[in-house]
Amino acid sequence: MSQSRANATERAGSTGMPGMRGIDHIGITVPKLEEAVEFFVNVLGCEAFYELGPFQFADDWMQRQLNVDPRAVMRRLRFLRCGHGSNIELFEYEAADQKLVPPRNSDVGGHHLAFYVDDLHAALAYLREKGVRTLGEPIVRTEGPSAGQTWIYFLTPWGLQCELVSFPGGKGYEKETERRLWDTRLPGR
Repeated sequence: MSQSRANATERAGSTGMPGMRGIDHIGITVPKLEEAVEFFVNVLGCEAFYELGPFQFADDWMQRQLNVDPRAVMRRLRFLRCGHGSNIELFEYEAADQKLVPPRNSDVGGHHLAFYVDDLHAALAYLREKGVRTLGEPIVRTEGPSAGQTWIYFLTPWGLQCELVSFPGGKGYEKETERRLWDTRLPGR
């Protein structure tokens, strides 16, 4: 193990949950699994792996284990790998109390997936050619801890908020400390 990796592991393990290494995957519920997999694979370039399901239980297992309606059916789930980042687990559920409108960033539980790209403008042009809805125009940070970063949000066909982000020369905070956020550009560090 490299010294920088050992130091990162040591820092991560020095406080908090024993043995925590990082985020393995992010789970997202989608309205139609096949359409979501198609978007993540054929538009964004993720790689599809295995699929499981359906899961349905006569007792309260779904409520006890997953905090969903006890009669909910997890029709299917599929794991994807997206470049050098975390894996994504896509779920398709059927539940009587299911909400069909994705949360906004400002809602409790709001979220977005950020995809690092080497050339934000080329990636943005590509998404627009594919008919993907983008929100506003790219934001370029020139000052503060995020200086050097450019970003823009886009929406999947079902409304999941996503972001393109790029900072090929690093970020401003890096001038102030030797500590680093995990960086998609350098996944082994």
